[in-house]
Amino acid sequence: MAKKKNTADIGFEDKIWKAADVLRGSIDAAEYKNVVLGLIFLKYISDNFEEKHRQLVAEGDGFEEDKDAYTAENVFFVPAEARWEVIAENAHKPEIGSVIDRAMAAIERENTSLKGVLPKNFARPELDKRRLGDVVDIFTNNISLGKDEENKDLLGRTYEYCLAKFAQLEGKNAGEFYTPACVVRTLVSVIEPFKGRVYDPTCGSGGMFVQSADFVKHHQGLINNISIYGQEINANTWKMCKMNLAIRNLEANLGESNADTLMHDNFPTTKMDFGLSNPPFNMSDWGQDKLQDDPRWRYGIPPAGNANFAFMEHLIYHMSPRGRVGMVLANGSLSSQTGGEGEIRKNILEDDLVEGIVALPSQLFYSTQIPVCLWFLSRRKEQPGKMLFVDARNMGEMVSRRNRELSEDDINRIAGLFNDYRRGALKDEKGLCAVKSLADIREQDYILTPGRYVGIAEQEDDGEPFEEKMNRLTTELSGLFTESHRLEKEIQEQLASIGFKLNF
Repeated sequence: MAKKKNTADIGFEDKIWKAADVLRGSIDAAEYKNVVLGLIFLKYISDNFEEKHRQLVAEGDGFEEDKDAYTAENVFFVPAEARWEVIAENAHKPEIGSVIDRAMAAIERENTSLKGVLPKNFARPELDKRRLGDVVDIFTNNISLGKDEENKDLLGRTYEYCLAKFAQLEGKNAGEFYTPACVVRTLVSVIEPFKGRVYDPTCGSGGMFVQSADFVKHHQGLINNISIYGQEINANTWKMCKMNLAIRNLEANLGESNADTLMHDNFPTTKMDFGLSNPPFNMSDWGQDKLQDDPRWRYGIPPAGNANFAFMEHLIYHMSPRGRVGMVLANGSLSSQTGGEGEIRKNILEDDLVEGIVALPSQLFYSTQIPVCLWFLSRRKEQPGKMLFVDARNMGEMVSRRNRELSEDDINRIAGLFNDYRRGALKDEKGLCAVKSLADIREQDYILTPGRYVGIAEQEDDGEPFEEKMNRLTTELSGLFTESHRLEKEIQEQLASIGFKLNF
């Protein structure tokens, strides 16, 4: 397979981003994000409606303004004043902001599932209306869904691309709504959510769901074979998720509003076939004192100062008899003994739920530089009593001065290791992977740091005898010292010629 980076082969998405970027001006990143994503959503929903509208007009039965004719086919109904042609006509009028706000409100009135979701703050004075009109023009002239499936996916990809760009801009705050796509694809590729309920209790802007749907599609599965459940504590992020899924035509149960998963579980009795999560790292003050007798804490009450194992036990509680879970946690979860975490980890391991651990490279996340890992849990382990350890810290490539991405080859390699492990066909590879028994893990006091188990990669033998190599390297080093002294003397002489004396 040809080497391919995580960042898509983009052109159009970047063009839209650069065009919309002129809007930034005096509004802060969070508000700017709502403006750009709101416009993408409005264009999508209008184009989707217009395509169905043309079909109904062609049929000639007079149902083109019948809302039921659209909702029956999972198409949002867009009233006349909210259609993109109205937006485009008013692009360069002073009231363009008010026109867009009215369009958003009208769409919410006609589609109850979007009530309270869409941004309606385009009319505020600080948003430059000339630039807003320019962006509307770009959307008008460059985006048209038509009948081509690739075009239909274009706005979805643009939405995800802009989410990634906003994550870069917001840095530390990005963790509230965005998990790097390469990390999400790694989780999804390992747990393989082909059929059943897919659940993310900290769903952010919905990236786990989007990638799960893409996984099913790319493996010739039926998207209707998965059901999506999610919960998100942040109100604005919950709205972004609703729009992100709608633009992908994905139905989901995200609860009636945003809610705290640990304090107010929206699905207390529902069992899930696949769990995916990137919970807040090392979150403190999560409400432990109010949840002492919660049935989710089967393996021990998580410490008040760190919610890592609270989220893990929450996901385990929701696992169906054949459930699989993939989650991102700080590396401390692999070895911490604080607040009873070691005992909780031990109990989960003794229940044979942990399928594998992957140590990730640094600098993957916009929101943090702390080391992180992937946990994979399963109630249907093909290798009972055994665990896979993968040290992927040397994988990935730097794509900017601050950030790294896993390539498609890296992701496929990690997923391939898990597939081989499940088939019992994986051979240990020093420095990369190892399959260990529960007895091996007991000997390490239930510490799960992959480096302890996979060891250090063996250096490739270059065929040069040790004594010859040592003599060669010593000679080279001596030569470098000699050259260093020569340059030092030359520098002193040059400085002396201009009357400057340097004392070493």
